[in-house]
Amino acid sequence: MQNLEGKTAFVTGGASGIGLGIAKALLGAGMRVVIADIRDDHLAAATAELAGGASVLAVKLDVTNREQFAAAADAAEAVFGRIHLLVNNAGVGLVGPTDLATFSDWDWVNGVNVGGAINGVVTILPRILAHGEGGHIVCTASMSALVPVGGTTIYSAGKAYVTSMMECMRPEFEPRGVICSAFCPGAVQSNIAESGKTRPAELADTGYAEADKRRQASGSLTHLFQTKEEVGERVLQGILNDELYILTHHEFLEGVRERGEATTLAVQDHLPENPEYKATFAMLFRNPAITDEIARQKALKAARRGGAQ
Repeated sequence: MQNLEGKTAFVTGGASGIGLGIAKALLGAGMRVVIADIRDDHLAAATAELAGGASVLAVKLDVTNREQFAAAADAAEAVFGRIHLLVNNAGVGLVGPTDLATFSDWDWVNGVNVGGAINGVVTILPRILAHGEGGHIVCTASMSALVPVGGTTIYSAGKAYVTSMMECMRPEFEPRGVICSAFCPGAVQSNIAESGKTRPAELADTGYAEADKRRQASGSLTHLFQTKEEVGERVLQGILNDELYILTHHEFLEGVRERGEATTLAVQDHLPENPEYKATFAMLFRNPAITDEIARQKALKAARRGGAQ
């Protein structure tokens, strides 16, 4: 779906932070944009900031509520017609020692970060396939999915889940005209630190109360983070390039390389292969979408080097 002009994007968590940055970039590319968000104050502020007039529709949405998701998609289609791009961006952040986490901590974070993405796919993918005009699904993951570190178990595991969703869905749906991408940013100036304000009362039991107080008392480091506009433009470029992995921060390069090297070295290559097993289950041993992505990224890097000369 290279031609974005006049097509419709549905962005969850679209009224602040990363989602708003993506909405801005898509609006600038000529798309009609639905910003779906759980907070009324954010929806009002984002609508004013976007100043997109009839090209922007704000809808209230709790991504964990499947009936609300279907109603929001219906509302989007009623105003703009067919949906072509789904950005599963809504997310919450919670980090701390794993042994302090309660069931409620796990259920809340995964309900939004994983369940919200699932609800988006189940609700909107069939609509994209039905109109047959092609489309794109982007799931906002995190560099924590590719370089997981201690003390981020709940968050990183959920982000790894949605990254794997896109890796699995890409070879399945690209032949049917739907591209799937995992957006894995580093730190961005967003409101994810305020996500506790939308935590449901029934999931209020947390083991991280003291840890969160200490984190908030440590001061702000947002001056080191990328802006929402920077990452929004990066996502737009990734969509236009059909990238499987849309990454941002150069600082993670060593960690990404080390993870790849560690998993490569762990393969038991001293053992003989079973030719019959390999032939019978050939589809399990490599993902053609990842193979294609290697070629795509090499071409993109070569083009950038050529442009810099």
